[in-house]
Amino acid sequence: MRWRLPEERPAEPPTGFKIAHPMLSQDGSRAGFTGVSLGGALPYGVLDEAHCVYGLRHRAPHRRCDCGFHCVHDRTAAEAMLCTAEHRTAVLLEVAVLGAYIRFELGFRYARQRVRTATVGPCSCGSVAVALADAGWGRPGWRALAASCAGCVRGRPSVSLATFARLGGEGLRVRAGGGAAPSGGDLPEGLGVSELTAEAALLQARLDWFQTQLARLGQPGADQG
Repeated sequence: MRWRLPEERPAEPPTGFKIAHPMLSQDGSRAGFTGVSLGGALPYGVLDEAHCVYGLRHRAPHRRCDCGFHCVHDRTAAEAMLCTAEHRTAVLLEVAVLGAYIRFELGFRYARQRVRTATVGPCSCGSVAVALADAGWGRPGWRALAASCAGCVRGRPSVSLATFARLGGEGLRVRAGGGAAPSGGDLPEGLGVSELTAEAALLQARLDWFQTQLARLGQPGADQG
């Protein structure tokens, strides 16, 4: 006798939570994420479809495979994973579970997803993040990013939270941990006072860094190369 799982047809897409590393394409034109465990080698977009990480031709999620996107039901459970050392630079995602899915006790394994909100934690120095800066690692064609305050950005490649949301598209909202979502509804380019203040702080930090370099180059005995 073959047992069949009960079918669900929700009126609205279920909501789930997960953690991931923010990613920026090599040319700086696209933003995405990469997972922290299975499938972490394959960055995905804000709206994307899962594929079998083992290269098999079946559709994800397959009942006899581990493929598909993964998330948990409880936000607190996802936040708890951010406490581990290897996940400290990840961000918390709120996702809409789309397409076929398999429900488990703790979460879903599913075919498609839309990332609704990305919550960025504090900078490594403890200050509130205003940007996502080069984390020092990546995937082919993609640069990993990590939360950074205005003082720690310096000369590293970086994008503001609002710019990352714009590059991600699909109505993505990116906010600093504990802060409010960007104003302007689902349009990430609708900036409020807090977002404009963060943009100004990031630009000021970059200006300060450039002025320091210019002053150093202008000193007697400095390298002229």
